[in-house]
Amino acid sequence: MTLVPFSDLARAAYCPRQLYYVRRDDERSVPPKARERIGLAFRYDELVDAPDRALRQLPLHRSPAAYRRNLDRLRERDLYGSLVDPASERGFLSGRDCHGTVHKVLEPSGGAEDPDETEQSPPPIPTLVSSGEPPENGVWEPQAVRAVGIAKALAWERERELPRALVEYPAVGVVREVRLTLRKKAAYREALRAARSIDGPPPRVDDGRCSTCDYAAECGTRRRSLRSLLG
Repeated sequence: MTLVPFSDLARAAYCPRQLYYVRRDDERSVPPKARERIGLAFRYDELVDAPDRALRQLPLHRSPAAYRRNLDRLRERDLYGSLVDPASERGFLSGRDCHGTVHKVLEPSGGAEDPDETEQSPPPIPTLVSSGEPPENGVWEPQAVRAVGIAKALAWERERELPRALVEYPAVGVVREVRLTLRKKAAYREALRAARSIDGPPPRVDDGRCSTCDYAAECGTRRRSLRSLLG
């Protein structure tokens, strides 16, 4: 069965009709500004003590003072060392059902599993980096679906269960956890089915999602880009 790109999972969770247009136009490029914001996820150690002047040159979603406060809080978390020095960066994953880029893989034990060890080390933690803003709590549903897909692909590769993934919002300086709960795995399976079943334009919707869709005008809805929300 054809493997589904991780990005397609997120779009299918957001709106299957939008995914239809993206596939038709073969348009999956990341805008330069979004790419620049994603790159901030690999510079936390440099930016946490950066002066205002340096931070004002960056495409942040927060003021320099607020950004440093967020990074200070992030630095206090147990996983900070793994976030700034991950086991791998910008790797490619291919699982049973989906594939694509994983921005980081963290090894909380400090290294990859040793096959000679009698006890397994803590499971690896994949991260998805978003150029956008997080919701007030948790992560956006399409990002949660994508994070679950990434975690399941890494689990397939490592042949072990993974309980969680992370979503990083480096232009804000926060990192959120996605637990692989039954509900989130069900949402992932629903998005996977939707992505695989698209053979023509899915039914049109007209709700709040349309206001952030790049294809709203072509689709015929009256509302405004997913990019600004999800990054």
